[in-house]
Amino acid sequence: MKAVVLALALLLVPLSVPSASAGEVEWKEHIQGGLIASKSGDYRGAGIRFEAAVREARYFGNLDPRYAASLYFLAVAYHRQDRYAEAEPLYKQALAITEKVRGPRHPDVATQLSDLSALYLEQGQHALAEPLVKRLLAMQEKALGPDHPAVAATLNRLGELYRDVGRYALAIPLYRRSLAILETARGRDHPDVATTLNNLALAYAAQSRYFEAEPLYQRSIEIREKAFGADHPRVATVQNNLAEMYRAQGRFEDAEPLYLSAIEINEKAPGPRNPDLATMMANLAKLYTAQNRSQEAEELLERAKRARQVPAGK
Repeated sequence: MKAVVLALALLLVPLSVPSASAGEVEWKEHIQGGLIASKSGDYRGAGIRFEAAVREARYFGNLDPRYAASLYFLAVAYHRQDRYAEAEPLYKQALAITEKVRGPRHPDVATQLSDLSALYLEQGQHALAEPLVKRLLAMQEKALGPDHPAVAATLNRLGELYRDVGRYALAIPLYRRSLAILETARGRDHPDVATTLNNLALAYAAQSRYFEAEPLYQRSIEIREKAFGADHPRVATVQNNLAEMYRAQGRFEDAEPLYLSAIEINEKAPGPRNPDLATMMANLAKLYTAQNRSQEAEELLERAKRARQVPAGK
């Protein structure tokens, strides 16, 4: 899951560093160059600049905050390129330094815990992610209060972790608490509310609690249509999820138009190709197969195959 907006995380750390010293001008130039590249989506270029920043920061000492920041930035750049094996040790090293220098409750520690846990979740390493997310949640509750939107976001992440491994009895109350916080803090029509509604609906649907899931999906779609427009890929994501639930119930006539809408939205959407498009096509093909519409299913599977061959972002 890349629910964490890693590019924004780049802006959180290196704001309070020691005053100018030998090599700091060069270090700052590398950091700023990396940040500019990151904001434009050039994570490969950012990585090159942050690698140079790490080399320069070594002269400040292994416990210098600038060294920790450089390691962290490089980890984020690798993370955004799915270079997980290279990002992980950098995150861990940056976290260890930051904890020692700034203390275990510093906001920078929370940021780094968040990103390292996201890296683990994206790889399905739930056992490694769980203690980090729990620690992050405890830190946020103590620092920000139990009803802060940041707490709601972490509750959502912990709920997603448990849902991914089928621990729905643990996931559902976390989603419910997150939803209550967000509705109060952000308002009932905020996009973050729509995300939590979708996640809670997924947990209910996975337990065949369709009666409870359906209105949550429908409300999530309504909020996203209002916030982003009816033709936004975020709307399509929930349409596909609701269609999947209808297909599981045998409600094929209800499912088909939702699949078709989700596919059309993603095919027409400007910008990077949604990597989920091929999955949506394959889901509709399953419906056609169940209806003995073999030719249509085969055509969709061929389209899905072609969609998978187009790199994300093209």
